[in-house]
Amino acid sequence: MNPARCRILAVGKVRKSWVQEGIALYLKRLPGLTITELRDSTPEKEAEAIRQALRPDEVPVILMEQGKTIDSVTFASRLGGYGSQRLAFVIGGADGITAELKASAAWQLSLSPMTFPHELARLLLLEQLFRAQTIRAGSPYHRA
Repeated sequence: MNPARCRILAVGKVRKSWVQEGIALYLKRLPGLTITELRDSTPEKEAEAIRQALRPDEVPVILMEQGKTIDSVTFASRLGGYGSQRLAFVIGGADGITAELKASAAWQLSLSPMTFPHELARLLLLEQLFRAQTIRAGSPYHRA
C-alpha cells in the first residue's frame, strides 16, 4: 500500500487539539496521504460534495457502521490487493451517508461495531493505514 495512492475525504473539521496532534503524527508517518475536508451540511449536500471531490480514478471506500469489520492483517492484505489503484476513504458527517453513496462504494468498511465521532474515526483510520503499511513491510509495529 502506497500512502500516496490513498486519500481521505472527511466531512467536518477536527476541532479537538489532541486529535489534531494524533492526525499530524500519522500523516508524517504516511507521506503522500492527504485528507480533504468537506463542509458539514445535510447528508444529501455532503453526498454531492463527496461525489464532486472523488477523482475518476479513485476507488471509493465508505466507512460506515454497517460496513464489514475486518482485522488489521486482513485490512493490510485487502489494501495490497488494490495494487496501484487509488483509494478514497470516505468518512461522512454526523447524520451519516446517503444510501445512494453507500451503494456506489467499491467497499463498505466498519472500523468497529461501535459508533465513533467522525474526528476519532479519522484518527483510527490513519492508525490502521499506518499499521497496514507496517504489516506489509514486516515491521514489528504490529504484534498480534
